[in-house]
Amino acid sequence: MSLRHALLGLLVDRTASGYDLMKLFDTSLAHVWPATQSQVYGELTRLADAGLLEVVGQGPRGRKDYALTDTGLTELRRWLADPSAEQPRRSDTLLRVFFIDVLPPEQRLEYLKHLADQAAGRHADLRKVRDTLDWAEEGRLTANGAIALEFGLRFTAMQEEWARWAAQLIASREGGTGAEGS
Repeated sequence: MSLRHALLGLLVDRTASGYDLMKLFDTSLAHVWPATQSQVYGELTRLADAGLLEVVGQGPRGRKDYALTDTGLTELRRWLADPSAEQPRRSDTLLRVFFIDVLPPEQRLEYLKHLADQAAGRHADLRKVRDTLDWAEEGRLTANGAIALEFGLRFTAMQEEWARWAAQLIASREGGTGAEGS
């Protein structure tokens, strides 16, 4: 996924300013694809220059309202339908796991406990999102957001379970120095 396609998707049903898009991002996509204000505004300019968006209104302090063009909608649909669009899988975490035996046993367990705690924290954050939003609200972003949120909940639960399992496995190989929180 790219920021480009995220912005095109957010503009399918509405016109919006950069400020409006940042608010939408924060309440819908931030857990999937975080972006800073400077990234969003820079990408909006590039999208408009490429003819994928157009400025349909201007307000005070340089506020611009953007709308998706037919070319932008075509690009979004092309990207959505392209199964090969996913980036190569890279995982800093799994690369570290491949070489974890370089660390002393205590640090191995500490690293895996940190991963488990980190996943548990992300899981708790996603549960808060699930519990505080009005999921009965009509709309494409709400319906699809609920589906994406469920993926995040299941994924973070799996990450925590895996890290605790890996810590237990390593602890048992090291002669039983227990893995905390297992």
